[in-house]
Amino acid sequence: QVWLVESGGGSVQAGGSLRLSCAASGGFGSIYGRAWYRQAPGKQRELVARIYRIGTPAYADSVKGRFTISGDNAKNTVYLQMNSLKPEDTAVYYCNQDEDWGQGTQVTVSS
Repeated sequence: QVWLVESGGGSVQAGGSLRLSCAASGGFGSIYGRAWYRQAPGKQRELVARIYRIGTPAYADSVKGRFTISGDNAKNTVYLQMNSLKPEDTAVYYCNQDEDWGQGTQVTVSS
């Protein structure tokens, strides 16, 4: 059994910032390949960012320049720094690695 546990979600006004964390327990020896997805009510789950061992991270066009994915392999933890948040960023944010998913953390951005 492996677990991905997200934290750091909450409510913030437009223009504000949040920092999400995704810690893994059991089964993962590396953070690389881990990703953040998000899903708003009535919409499909979409890839937000993915971190790689080599090369630059991948980002959705909608978050480029505002979000930054980073990680600490020794802590088996990946972060998502979200700046200049917009109401359209409101969603449940999920951590993913291979076929494993976290429970999600709610991010709500008010105008």
